[in-house]
Amino acid sequence: LTMNYIIYDLECTCWQHRPPEMVMETIEIGACLLNEFGELEDSFCRFIRPKIHPVLSDFCQKLTSITQIDVNRADKFEYVIEDFKKWIGVSSEEYLLCSWGGFDKTQLIKDCTLHDLEHEWLQKHINLKDQYQKFRRLNQPIGLKKAVIREGFEFTGIHHRGISDAENLAKIFSKNLDVWQF
Repeated sequence: LTMNYIIYDLECTCWQHRPPEMVMETIEIGACLLNEFGELEDSFCRFIRPKIHPVLSDFCQKLTSITQIDVNRADKFEYVIEDFKKWIGVSSEEYLLCSWGGFDKTQLIKDCTLHDLEHEWLQKHINLKDQYQKFRRLNQPIGLKKAVIREGFEFTGIHHRGISDAENLAKIFSKNLDVWQF
């Protein structure tokens, strides 16, 4: 069995000053599938229509560049996550989910719980941000954009868009393939 590395990033509903009563929901899943040699095989990018707060805040639209039209046209979470799991190969393949920090995994667990879906498949996950801080011996964790530049790459695409962040993270992942602890 070959290993598929799923380098992914989420964008979520958000508001200025993060009001605690507002429940965040995923509105975009962006992901790159890399083979065991760290080569890009495929990518996945889907918007999701939020259930609890279907209208995006102006702050959220500015931050992510995701528009109200994008989410209005999108499928509901339960359909997109089913497609994502199929794309990953959850039922058959060996896979490992990789994100910059712990937020993305936690958020997907919350979304699955909100929609009464199981989330056992999310346990095959590593936090690249924590590992990066350790192996680069940094005093504190750094943001994705900073890390991309630090590794000698140009940050391409749109910052705070799931697919762009995933593509940029994939560059760091591939370059340091022999360093990550799986």
